Amino acid sequence: MNVILLGAPGSGKGTQAQHICRALGVPQISTGDIIRSAIREQTALGLEFKSYADAGDLVPDDLVNRLVDGRLAQCDCAAGFLLDGYPRTVAQAGWLDAALARHGRHIDCVISFEVADALVLERITGRRTDPATGRVFHLTFDPPPIEIMHRLVHRADDTEAVLRRRLEEYSEKTAPIVPYYEARRLLRRVNGEGAVADVKRRVLDALGIEEAASV
Repeated sequence: MNVILLGAPGSGKGTQAQHICRALGVPQISTGDIIRSAIREQTALGLEFKSYADAGDLVPDDLVNRLVDGRLAQCDCAAGFLLDGYPRTVAQAGWLDAALARHGRHIDCVISFEVADALVLERITGRRTDPATGRVFHLTFDPPPIEIMHRLVHRADDTEAVLRRRLEEYSEKTAPIVPYYEARRLLRRVNGEGAVADVKRRVLDALGIEEAASV
């Protein structure tokens, strides 16, 4: 099964992606991860990405598309994949459809996580990272032990000002993908609020997967 996850920052895509991948036996394709990997390994595409990042410029769709195309061509994606963080625009969605069609493939389901902006703000701004272990805590939902509070870090991009800009960008550029896939009857809206286990059950229901089969 070929699945796309949509949702604003903090909507729970990353957490639920792990459950979905285990249930379906497919790899998670995160554009952020493969971009960082390409830069770290200094591949040709990675060096191109780095040049844009160093200049503070936006990365062209063509470059992102080529990177995704190369990743989906790898053998572990033969039985399916889960895309997280791509496509981000309607133009990218159209390109992806055409690219998959050339290989006789298509998207089977698009999960859109529906979460109120107020909850997204609470989820993100309350995150704290332990630099000693890399563990991420939340002041409300997953409180850290008192003895390590002094060393926890509040990431600069987890502030309310930064998140509001990211939410505006999502609303302007990525949200229009929802009606694009809705018109093709591929979209499944999932309430992303509540306990992780409850959201997981809703996601699996939307994919038509039995809970027991996913364990």
